[in-house]
Amino acid sequence: MNVHFMSKTDEWETPIETFLKLHTEFNFTVDVCATPKNRKLGKYYTREEDGLSKDWGGEFVWMNPPYGRTIGKWVEKLSQNKGVGLLPARTDTKWFHDFIYGKAEIRFLKGRLKFGGGKNSAPFPSMVVVFK
Repeated sequence: MNVHFMSKTDEWETPIETFLKLHTEFNFTVDVCATPKNRKLGKYYTREEDGLSKDWGGEFVWMNPPYGRTIGKWVEKLSQNKGVGLLPARTDTKWFHDFIYGKAEIRFLKGRLKFGGGKNSAPFPSMVVVFK
């Protein structure tokens, strides 16, 4: 059986070109969802450090969260802070309507991203959301 939108991981490394363009515009201070290998900033939180449990106050957050069941919690926390999130463009979800639609700047990205230097594009569209 071929299952669409499934992956062995819920972590998708941000394409460096996408990050650099946004970092130039926003000057992020912390990467709240990273690994030591894929971090984009000097200050970052790993899964083990649990970025959701950290205080993001006073920071301008960069967030490319795990795209699994906890994504709504990440989006909710970002909506209560200043920052930018790279997210799957899932406009039918509760988290999109509760925390993004009408509350944040939304930038839908043209085409499909290639995460982590992958050969293939993601099987979903992406968006950047900005909370100021």
